[in-house]
Amino acid sequence: MKTSFPGSLLAPVAALAVLLGLWEGVTRAFAIPVWLLPPPSAVAIVGAHEATALLGAALTTGRSALLGFGLSALVGVLAAILLSSSKLLERAFYPYTLFLQTVPIIAIAPLLVLWFGPGGRAVAASSFIVSLFPVIANTLSGMRSVEPALRDLFRLYGARRLATLWKLELPAALPHLFTGLRVASGLAVIGAIGGEFVAGFSEDAAGLGILVLSAYRQLRTDLLFAAVLAASVVGLALFGAVSLTGSRLLRRWHPSASGS
Repeated sequence: MKTSFPGSLLAPVAALAVLLGLWEGVTRAFAIPVWLLPPPSAVAIVGAHEATALLGAALTTGRSALLGFGLSALVGVLAAILLSSSKLLERAFYPYTLFLQTVPIIAIAPLLVLWFGPGGRAVAASSFIVSLFPVIANTLSGMRSVEPALRDLFRLYGARRLATLWKLELPAALPHLFTGLRVASGLAVIGAIGGEFVAGFSEDAAGLGILVLSAYRQLRTDLLFAAVLAASVVGLALFGAVSLTGSRLLRRWHPSASGS
């Protein structure tokens, strides 16, 4: 039995309300200093007061994250297609893509500043590096999961490699691809924030990473929480856009999105 959309929101909204109420009550009952752990009401007040700055920073971070995510989607799919074309290529180069998953982005961010200059380009590069691997791994897994009988059928009818790729492998890989894109969408925002800690200083508008650092240095923990919340909203917006796109593309023919 399907659950209605408003009904599906009731449980998480109720849980959030309980959590915020406990947070507010604990901070006030134990007189916890605002600089150590601000109550939700203080975060809401500073969020409303600094709404313009938060919105501008969120847009700056969102642009860099979206650019990095878009590049990771394009390059990731192309890399997966290339690796799937040859077992030798996959064995030779796929292990090196794991480097993208393990690289400490904070450690290489200074290099990105040297290569791309401070500001948005270096931040977008950081976002791209962090979000690339899930796209490659999931797309390649999807292309490798095509049923052998379908491959034999295409081969029997003399389908060329390009036709097999376009009409069989890529459609079969779409559910896996969108799984990778959903993971990459969150990582893109994380990579952008991390890149901004080192590379996000220039004449460009400051992003959320810079706002977090500034709030931390001033012990404005309420503003820091508001900036983290804004970063979460950016990540959720990107994740939601990817999920909605995937659902619309897949719901007519794939059970993972049809709700059946």
